[in-house]
Amino acid sequence: MERRSFIRHAGIAGVLSAAAAPAVVQAQAALRWRLASSFPKALDTIYGGAEVFAKKVAELSGGKFNISVHAGGELMPPFGVVDGVQNGTVEMAHTAPYYFFGKDDTFAIGGAIPFGLNSRQMTAWMMEGNGTKLMREFYAQYNIISFSGGNTGAQMGGWFRKSLASLADMKGLKFRVGGFAGKVIERLGGVPQNIPGGEIYQALEKGTIDAAEWIGPYDDQKLGFAKVAPNYYYPGWWEGGLELAFYLNTKAYAGLSAEYKAIIEAASAYAHLDMQAKYDARNPAALKQLVAQKVKLAPFPKDLMDAAFKESMALYSELSAKNPNWKKVYTDYANFRRDQNLWFRFTEAQFDRYMQAAKL
Repeated sequence: MERRSFIRHAGIAGVLSAAAAPAVVQAQAALRWRLASSFPKALDTIYGGAEVFAKKVAELSGGKFNISVHAGGELMPPFGVVDGVQNGTVEMAHTAPYYFFGKDDTFAIGGAIPFGLNSRQMTAWMMEGNGTKLMREFYAQYNIISFSGGNTGAQMGGWFRKSLASLADMKGLKFRVGGFAGKVIERLGGVPQNIPGGEIYQALEKGTIDAAEWIGPYDDQKLGFAKVAPNYYYPGWWEGGLELAFYLNTKAYAGLSAEYKAIIEAASAYAHLDMQAKYDARNPAALKQLVAQKVKLAPFPKDLMDAAFKESMALYSELSAKNPNWKKVYTDYANFRRDQNLWFRFTEAQFDRYMQAAKL
């Protein structure tokens, strides 16, 4: 075919193709999304994770992709964000997966379960193990695709108005605890309360609850729990490393260009690392300040820990027998946890134990 003939025949298609390409770019150029958080603005660590993410998305897109972040209760209740994303009311959310165990207990594995993985192990399972793959297969039932959204590290066990001498003191105790862990608290004789972060102080102050856990010293100090409950217990055996998640509506995500999808992935990874670093850097000073205020630090009684471990393992066996979603994800999670603990036993745990006993 002669060059002039080719141009004549291909000209219209070529012009249309050339015109179409910029139109696609232009459609993406002024994209605006809304993100519903489950957390109050006062917490620059956990709520701030979504702001860090949104800022990085804007930076990486040259200001073309903007995501407005809304605190829990602004657009929808803190525990309503899964419904909001699933139904397309908002394009995405930032939350703790275990809040939604009432829909399916499997949600909790994507966040934290009692005597589960620590933060490094959770990151390894998500990024190099089957964690992200398995959780996304599960979340697809809810019209959601997930990205890691931060980790708090191991948490404290919470604030108690009265001291705990033994497991027996858990009986009848009204305890605000995050999501799924309440199932184990209930098996220990406690009365779990699932209350959003912004409402905990008032409930604790009024005596509506007897105890409450949130995350750790830095956030707990901001929320003022030491003023109304002087006994601070550790460790948070139900949250060895809470994984936060960014939930995106699958249709909204599918409509993104390849470039914007890559930006979402990069920004979530950045926000994930940033949150962990903030908690590790800020918790030590906050703990020192709390101790200086005469907060009473104490480990949970051993019989309580032993009973909690036993009941947790029994619960997981029961769930595996009746919930196919749970069994599929937990089987892989448990195998990964076993191997990780074997490895950490000879390395991380031994090193940490020695360093923490050394006089530096």
